[in-house]
Amino acid sequence: MNKLNANTISKDEEIRRLKKINQALMDHVERSMDQQGSAFSIFQTAINLEGQIKRRTQELSTTLAHLERSNHELQTAKDNAERSNLSKTQFLAAASHDVLQPLNAATLLVSSLSTIQNTDQGERLCGQIDRSLQTMTALLRSLLYITRLDAGDIQPEWQSVSIKALFDSIMSDFEPVISQKNLKFRFAHKDLHVHSDPTMLRRILQNIVANAIYYTNDGGVALIAGKHGDRVRIRIADTGIGIEEQQYEKIFQEFHRCNRIPHTQDQPDAGLGLGLAIVQRMVRTLNHSLTLNSRVGQGSCFQLSMLGAEPSIHTPTSDTMQRFTNDAVVGSRLHNTNILLIENDLDVLSAMESLLTQWGCKLRTATATQQALDIVADKTWQTHIIIADQHLDGDDLGTTTINHLHTLSGENIPAVIVTANPSKELTREAEKNGIEVLLKPVKPAQLRALLTHLVSD
Repeated sequence: MNKLNANTISKDEEIRRLKKINQALMDHVERSMDQQGSAFSIFQTAINLEGQIKRRTQELSTTLAHLERSNHELQTAKDNAERSNLSKTQFLAAASHDVLQPLNAATLLVSSLSTIQNTDQGERLCGQIDRSLQTMTALLRSLLYITRLDAGDIQPEWQSVSIKALFDSIMSDFEPVISQKNLKFRFAHKDLHVHSDPTMLRRILQNIVANAIYYTNDGGVALIAGKHGDRVRIRIADTGIGIEEQQYEKIFQEFHRCNRIPHTQDQPDAGLGLGLAIVQRMVRTLNHSLTLNSRVGQGSCFQLSMLGAEPSIHTPTSDTMQRFTNDAVVGSRLHNTNILLIENDLDVLSAMESLLTQWGCKLRTATATQQALDIVADKTWQTHIIIADQHLDGDDLGTTTINHLHTLSGENIPAVIVTANPSKELTREAEKNGIEVLLKPVKPAQLRALLTHLVSD
């Protein structure tokens, strides 16, 4: 019995040990399977990641190829734009000359025609034609100037500009119309100087002041400059009809005109709606700032801000031609004045010849440099004044021709360049050689005043 019990205990112990061994084996198998499963999972993950990398790499390659094509297209567009701007600039240079040439001839012919009218009706018709030509000229000049600004063809010539000289010039320009409208014109400057382009700055102020006067019937206009830190602020204020706030941006658009024209204004003489469009472009070109405040029925105030500057030795004043527009210098001293006229446009040549002959001048004409040289070389003729178009036959330039004539004659003969395409280079060349410059279409009164001045010197 004891032996049986011992055997039973032994078998139970063996079973227990076997179960323990079996459990251990099962645990080992499960662990092995878990490890294999992890490895397989890692393997699958690696495969998935590799696929994602391939897809992302393909997408990146596609994006880079697209960017490369876009960059190429942008570069092509940039090159085309630059070529277009160059072509536009060249076109404008030709248009400025060719479009204004017939207007110049018409203006001169109308002036000649008006001097031989014997009836009031004839004189009135000539005056109407002349005003229409002036309006057309102003419109074309403004459009050409705006396009040149947009094309970047006009670059500032930075100088120290005297505010006093600038204000004096503006005052001189607008004094007649201010008096005619019985307005007050007040200005203050404190002898300041600014860093700007004198020609562009003057035109900015001219356009704003002209607008202020046009829309003001009572009260007046004030032009005031003051120093604020390192900047100078110029305020142009008026007591005119004012501007609605929602119109602030629109007034700088081309051909935008206020629909509340003052009842005392003469409609045919209304503005062209381009003055402030030019102002905005020039302000942007000069990197100045312009702000506006206005109240309907009370007036407007434009404020122009720019860097101040120290006075310079050669501070520009007003336009070169300002001194020739005074009627006091215009007289009859042109009688028997010998003028060499160099012009390759036959219509302009004929019109100018008719006008100068009526003033008592004697003429010799040429269309190119060599013809002009032959005339000056003729010892039976003494040239008193040279009038030359800047663009002549055979690509000759008026300034170059005048220099050759001065060398040939050994004299600094008074000379005038007439051009429809002014430039900084032409201005510098003319100033260096003492040559006066007139813009086409030529105003007969201005031409006569200038010629009288040259004869008197």
